Amino acid sequence: MPNTNKIAAAVLLAFSAAAFAQAPSAPAAAPAAQAPAFDLAADVRRTMATFDVPGIAIAIVKDGKVVAAQGFGVRKLGDPAPVDGKTIFEIASNSKAFTAAALAMLVDEGKLEWDDPVTKHLPDFRMYDAYVTQEMTVRDLLVHRSGLGLGAGDLLWWPTTQFTTDEIIDRLKFIRPATSFRNSYAYDNLLYIVAGKIIAQKAGKPWGDAVRERILKPVGMDTTTTSLLENAGNANVSDPHSKINGKAAPVKPMPVANAVGAVGINTSAEDIARWMNVLLDQGRIGKDADGKDVRLFSEKQSREMWTEQTPMKISEPKPALAATRPNFYAYGLGFQLRDYKGRKLAMHGGALQGFYSRVLLVPEEKLGIAILTNAESGGSLSALQYRLLDQYMGIAPTDWIRIIGDMEKEAYEKDLAAQKKASATRAGKSKPSLPTPAYDGEYQDAWYGIVTIRPEGKKRVMSFSKTPDLTGELEHFQHDTFIVRWKERNFNADAYVSFSLNPDGSIERMKMAPVSSQTDFSYDFADLTFTPVKKEKAKE
Repeated sequence: MPNTNKIAAAVLLAFSAAAFAQAPSAPAAAPAAQAPAFDLAADVRRTMATFDVPGIAIAIVKDGKVVAAQGFGVRKLGDPAPVDGKTIFEIASNSKAFTAAALAMLVDEGKLEWDDPVTKHLPDFRMYDAYVTQEMTVRDLLVHRSGLGLGAGDLLWWPTTQFTTDEIIDRLKFIRPATSFRNSYAYDNLLYIVAGKIIAQKAGKPWGDAVRERILKPVGMDTTTTSLLENAGNANVSDPHSKINGKAAPVKPMPVANAVGAVGINTSAEDIARWMNVLLDQGRIGKDADGKDVRLFSEKQSREMWTEQTPMKISEPKPALAATRPNFYAYGLGFQLRDYKGRKLAMHGGALQGFYSRVLLVPEEKLGIAILTNAESGGSLSALQYRLLDQYMGIAPTDWIRIIGDMEKEAYEKDLAAQKKASATRAGKSKPSLPTPAYDGEYQDAWYGIVTIRPEGKKRVMSFSKTPDLTGELEHFQHDTFIVRWKERNFNADAYVSFSLNPDGSIERMKMAPVSSQTDFSYDFADLTFTPVKKEKAKE
């Protein structure tokens, strides 16, 4: 079963990066003085049915006012409790804007500069390459041009691991770059974890406490939390849902206390509406008793966050999405930047197991839209995103729900077909080169550490030492390649496990690769190279 996380990620990249904006010759649409009436509830419910999403919260702000902050559907399948404007969702990488804003505040206060070397603030910081270590700046932490590959090192925190934040940062020095420094865009999470560490250091308290004190309280985001532990006393919290055997089902939450600088915020439609209004007002919260502006950050820093820092590739969309191709696409500081129908967008997506979110801002229109879901469907976000943008920008409507629904279904079916083909063409009668027990033991990767293969009855089980939920049974695929089937079936991330032998028949190394092309990129199995180790030499 392909992972809908990855289908959603692929759709999100196609839709946010490569597939959505006007053709160069099309005239910019005139802004509507007032959006014509439309049935938001009907559109949302149709989206939920098309993409199998149990619950959605929508926030819309326009010209400094909250147009909508409401919920649809249920917080948990099998439970009638409804989603409303106060229901808490994990927003994952939409947390990156909070980290960027917290750093912008420190720049305003003269406590750091965007182009300070990271080592000025974290002397022990190390990348794989000594030159990159020396040259990496605070700005570089936020703009995805470090030379790391897509999602490099994410298995240090995803799914929930026992590594500490400091251990994750320390292991950056073992992760080989995929390209040269500042050569090209590749999305990463680990360097936002480093950015969160700088914020914590400057504040003298954890990232969550600093963000709550400096951003959430001043903005009035009173129900927003910075950890799942804080949600414990709130009954109005959504459950996560993943696809299992093709249908959405409730799954257990994924705590990420070691990655908060990248993915730590949990919020509601009402609270994120407040946040969007602050962003659209260039950091202004209101006025004090003397009529002076009260700000989180200056206009200068607002412009800096929404200034293009790293160019991003624009791919050609399918014909059905031709009208949505961007003319420019780049990453700023905590925001993706692109255009749609002659208007600049500052936007971001978020994805954790069981939750997907999208926040997009149209500064010229003073328009903000946030879509929070308790499912893993980037298609649902994109369909609603463009339905709402068209509505509030006065653009003739397109049936994005149908178009994007068809595309997501097609991607799913193609991946199933590819998996069936791989299974049908394998050398089914082949046998492993070695007796099955010879594959047992501990294997070590330079940055992750130890995985173990051991017998359990008549079966072989692989376990990642620092990731309790990455445990699964090995089944033979062909020759010296096996497939690990994770016990947590909502991961949808089964992987090939291939062994290479030395001339004497001993195991030289073990490599992994996702079975499905749609597996979420944060399962970066392909970046791991394991070698067998003796127990006394194994290092965590």
